Order: sequence, then structure tokens, then C-alpha cells
Amino acid sequence: MNRFLASLLPYPFERLNALKADLKTISDKEHVSLALGEPKHDPPDFVVDSLASKSSLTGGLTSYPQTRGTDELRESVAAWLKKRYDVQCNPDTEILPVNGTREGLFSFGQTVLSGANDTITVMPNPFYQIYEGASLLRGSSPYYVPSTHRPEFESVPDEIWERTELVFVCSPGNPSGHVIEQDQLRFLIDKAQEHDFCIASDECYSEIYVNESAPPLGLLEVATSMGLDKFTRCVVFNSLSKRSNCPGLRSGFAAGDPLILEQFYHYRTYHGCAMPAHVQKASSLAWSDEEHVTANRAVYRDKYELTFPLVNSTFGTTMPEGAFYYWLNVGLDDELFATELYRQENITVLPGKYLSRTVDARNPGSNYVRVALVAENAVCVDAVQRLCDLAATLQS
Repeated sequence: MNRFLASLLPYPFERLNALKADLKTISDKEHVSLALGEPKHDPPDFVVDSLASKSSLTGGLTSYPQTRGTDELRESVAAWLKKRYDVQCNPDTEILPVNGTREGLFSFGQTVLSGANDTITVMPNPFYQIYEGASLLRGSSPYYVPSTHRPEFESVPDEIWERTELVFVCSPGNPSGHVIEQDQLRFLIDKAQEHDFCIASDECYSEIYVNESAPPLGLLEVATSMGLDKFTRCVVFNSLSKRSNCPGLRSGFAAGDPLILEQFYHYRTYHGCAMPAHVQKASSLAWSDEEHVTANRAVYRDKYELTFPLVNSTFGTTMPEGAFYYWLNVGLDDELFATELYRQENITVLPGKYLSRTVDARNPGSNYVRVALVAENAVCVDAVQRLCDLAATLQS
């Protein structure tokens, strides 16, 4: 067996299932899950129609797909990157399809991490657990950057940067919704050039943000502004899961440094993870359309407008800048709160400590819960109201 498997911790939702295993709810209301970041809005009709097309489906099922992706898909992604961030990516050398950001980020770690002793992978804490798994399974030690809200990358000492091979960034962040500012991205890019490490920016929530006139910055956008027209040591990951409500499509891309992506492509030819041709066709259509994305963002904005007064009055929180989560300090043990919320209200949320690691006797997710606004508007409003009512009772 791979000796590094023993270092992996249970996935957050395995821990959540174990927490709830013996619980019984006393509520007669229908169960509402606000735990999993799985969009429940309808995918675009044209994506469904493309997947249902007999000619497209037959062609996709009767041919081996291209690991590098079709010209059509890569060109549609390049056009989207130009329109969204005003960056010029060469579709032949600077873009690769991946089967969603989860698969892409994990396999990217297996590509760029050397496996040498004493190497480090820097990541926010709390974080998306794939970052940690990608690091541990290559024998790289995670370095957890405190990130209860804003990641404190500036606090990382030079001796850590000197051993770093990979940095994971997430903006808008999971779970806080925080958008990383330009000065912090510039700081990381400068450190990458100085210490010869790679930045992998997880931007899967990039198209869900509150202020329509201020979309989040992207890593390649900032790299270009710094004169790095080949995106040296910078790679971004994005997908159609959140943007287009297509998590089951398992479709995304990696874009950036062509030298790194060529090695990533080489890895992927052995990894056997080429995206099926009919999925590539549907994906190309999705990246080429913004109307459904704007409409989807408006639905999430409505949910925030309807629920924020409730959570603000109860928890004194600030409006998230992006993504579709509330990251709430509930003022007591997060597992206890999640347990009581399920037992009394039949609502599931994710305890914050499941997304974090304890460093120097402190877990930045303790006393926090992540609330995913993925259900329909009325369901979200009712569930958030009941959550707030229970919090007021438990805190009194």
C-alpha cells in the first residue's frame, strides 16, 4: 500500500455522517441540507440538449477522448478568459481540460510536487481538503496558513517559503467567501518567483459574487499586470460546477504557465482522465454563454438579500464577498451546534473544525459552521430563520 495513505484524515462529510449516525430528529419538518456545496439550480437547457443529442452522444461514446481536449473546448475557454479577465491564453499550450477542479487540483499536486524529503505545500486553514490530500500523498508537509477570514500569507516565515514547492489559493474562499485582494496575489507571485514554487489558484467560485460591478480578481489577471505574460509559476483552475450548476458534468480547466502545463499534460496521458467528447462539446457551449451565469448569480444574490438580515442580527457577521456560504461563529462548540440543529430542526450544516486543522493548539474552524445557500429561496429563508432561532436559544 501507498505508505502515505495512513496520513489522510477522513473526508469532512464522512465525519459529518458519523456525527449524525445515531441522531434522531424531533422535528416533523422535511430535512434541509445546508452542508454540501452542491448547486441545486437547474443547469442550462442547451447543456442538457447537447448531452441528449444522439449524434453528439454516439460520437462521444464510440471514441477515445483527447487528453489535451478538443480545439473547440480550449478555444472557448481562452475566449472566456479573455472576456472575463482580459488575459490572453494560448489555447494550444496554456489550457488543459480537467474533470472538475477537485480532480484537477489533486492530480496537479501529483505532478508538480517532487516527493523530496522536507518539502512543503502551503494552504489556507480552513481549506478544501483536496489540497491537503494532494500534498500528503506526495510526501509533502502541509503548512497551514490561518485563514478564518482573510488568509495570512504574509505571516509565513522565509524558512517555510524556502522549502515550499506548491501554494494553494482559493478565491472567493471556501468557506468564508473572502476575495483575495490584488496586493496579496502580487505578494504570492513575487514569492513564487523568488523561491521557485508554483501557485495553484482554485477559482471555482469566481462567478458567484455579490457586487455585480466588481467581479473577483484572478491570479492570471494579476500575473499579466505584473508583466508575466507567460504566467510564470501560476496556474488557475475553474469549472462549470458552480458557474453553470453542472457539478455532475465534472468539467473544468487548468490554465497558465505553459511549461508547467506541458508536464501536467504528460502526467495526464498516463492518469487516464480525458474528458469524454460529448462532455467537451457541452462544456464548450457553457463557457461561451454568459446569460445563464448572470441569471444564476442573481438568484444567489436574492438569497443573500433575503437571509443576511437574519444572520447579521443573530451573529453580527458581514456579507460574504463571493461563493454561496455563510461562515458563522455560533458562539459554542460547532459539533454541538450542528447536532442540536439536526436534532431539533432537521437541518444539516457542516461543523467548521471539519474543514480545518489544529495548529499550536488552535483550530480556526472551532465554533464556526458552514451554511451552503444551495436550496431554493423559500427553503433557504425558512431554514436560516430556524437556524438563527436555535442559535439565539442555545447562546442564551
